[in-house]
Amino acid sequence: MHFDRRELSGDQLADIYRNMLLPRLIEEKMLVLLRQGRISKWFSGIGQEAIAVGSTLALQPDEWIMPLHRNLGVFTSRQMPLRELFRQWQGNQDGYSKARERSFHFGSTEYHICGMISHLGPQLALADGTALAAKLKNQQKVSLAFTGEGGTSEGDFHEALNIAAVWDLPVIFLIENNGYGLSTPVSEQYRCKSLVDRAAGYGMEGVQIDGNNILTVLDTVKGVREYCITNQKPYLIECMTFRMRGHEEASGTKYVPKELFDEWRKKDPVENFENYLVAEQVLEIDSVKRIRDEVRLHIEEELNLGFEAQPLRPDSNKELGDVYAPRRATMRGLRASKPRAEVRFVDAISEGLRESMREHENLVLMGQDIAEYGGAFKVTEGFLAEFGKGRVRNTPLCESGILGTALGLSLEQIKSVVEMQFADFVTSGFNQVVNNLAKIHYRWGQPADVVVRMPTGAGVGAGPFHSQSNEAWFVHTPGLKVVYPSTPEDAKGLLIASINDPNPVMYFEHKLLYRSINGQVPEGYYETEIGKARLVREGSDLSIITYGAGVHWSTRYASQHREYSLDILDLRTLLPLDYDAIRDSVRRTGRVLVLHEDCLTGGIGGEIAAWIGENCFEMLDAPVMRCASLNTPVPFNPELEQQFLASARLGEELERLIRY
Repeated sequence: MHFDRRELSGDQLADIYRNMLLPRLIEEKMLVLLRQGRISKWFSGIGQEAIAVGSTLALQPDEWIMPLHRNLGVFTSRQMPLRELFRQWQGNQDGYSKARERSFHFGSTEYHICGMISHLGPQLALADGTALAAKLKNQQKVSLAFTGEGGTSEGDFHEALNIAAVWDLPVIFLIENNGYGLSTPVSEQYRCKSLVDRAAGYGMEGVQIDGNNILTVLDTVKGVREYCITNQKPYLIECMTFRMRGHEEASGTKYVPKELFDEWRKKDPVENFENYLVAEQVLEIDSVKRIRDEVRLHIEEELNLGFEAQPLRPDSNKELGDVYAPRRATMRGLRASKPRAEVRFVDAISEGLRESMREHENLVLMGQDIAEYGGAFKVTEGFLAEFGKGRVRNTPLCESGILGTALGLSLEQIKSVVEMQFADFVTSGFNQVVNNLAKIHYRWGQPADVVVRMPTGAGVGAGPFHSQSNEAWFVHTPGLKVVYPSTPEDAKGLLIASINDPNPVMYFEHKLLYRSINGQVPEGYYETEIGKARLVREGSDLSIITYGAGVHWSTRYASQHREYSLDILDLRTLLPLDYDAIRDSVRRTGRVLVLHEDCLTGGIGGEIAAWIGENCFEMLDAPVMRCASLNTPVPFNPELEQQFLASARLGEELERLIRY
């Protein structure tokens, strides 16, 4: 192995050696602790230390890194306290994730490290987001994201590279090609000669290097960093290396031919660099032993401090309290306002978005066709002229990548609103929503300040892929907030509140209401509180608990059947639910119909009915009933669509409940 020290001094070389030796000796200690049962799981990076250490040392401390399982050297090279890392790895409440995550599934804003999730690919797009943040702030910074050769098979890899290339983002994508994705060899992962060849397909530069040579990694990443900043473009690096242990220790290595271990053992990054330093007389044999002893002693001291942590005492209130990021002090610029002439539902959304853009200079809009074209429903028409291309961004067709980019922006305290062209298309970004956005604050205290706009609902003859009501998918996910306005006033107020909330909000807006519903909307900048239902009309015979289009179906029925005193409650927010308002409505009537456009099975109506049964049973005069759409996909034909919708059965279900 040839080492080129260039202008590095002896002290610098010795410091690089210490940085690479530390994760190696920690790993050796962790394997002992694993056998002793003092930790439960470990993903070893033995043999790959040069990549994590070299790339981290090549960056500035305030440049974001998105590491993976085998990148211990990232954490140690950023000088994170070992005692806290040990607490993290043993699942202690004083670890970075408060015992909620294992090994390297955590991050730290202080150290500019964003923890991975088990799906491997999604963290790549987060690097797009932090790089975009640097670009918007005119900062000379890069972001670096790790992936393995197996991770390059995931769609998130391709989406992240494409976004970075199209938007000219200073991102370094670094592939650790260690030959195996768990037990699957590269021959079963891809057919291109080298993974770096994929760079050309995205219009970016790339290079393949020896990932076991610490000076090669350091020099390459330094040079690539300068290139990315100077040219404001991404770059792909493929580091060739080998994993000397199993995917994780329980996996073993029986699937790897013995001769591969023999070959790569000769390329050990720590041993070869150590021998080089001795040969160059940078270190002597005695000083190598002294350094190793010092590092081992440091590890033992920190380990003892780590294991001194108090034992965990589960507290359900604390767990529930950490699911959401707290809302900060009263928002700046909240102003009293008065109603004015009636406004269309779609225009109220546009107003809320425009006034939020004026209020928050750190707010970015992203979505397909939202810039010059103004969006599929013209909600953002004219925004480009007022706010510019930096803040109103057309995106490629890559929902997962853009949602990940939005989360990356949040790491740098930049708000974003992502428009799904249709709510149905969020399925392509489902993983980012339910696993990354929703869980990140609970996992390590990082807010996900992202709003996802969801044009939803049927009644416009758009068929099964543009008409679904999929709000129940997200109501099931702790960490998300789900809002669903039915009036222009609430459409504006809830959107502003969603943007001001530091948590990820799924904002559902019914397409049929866009231009069919008008209402008075207060002028100026105001909020409708998230988590509070609205009493549409008070009644004594029967409660209809509903939201979205269901509010208008209910009020229309009530106006046509004045013989009944109907209590209509507009939930407005589906997560969290306003249980106090639900209880009050049940108390007023004793009979409850839960109405929603979503299909019956698995809809939120089942959850509401169950809660009422458990908590309001003594108030009921009849079983809680549900009225929902058919358990079929949404049909295209208008007559079939009308039959599908819950509104077709509303009168029948109400009569049945009143007669009970």
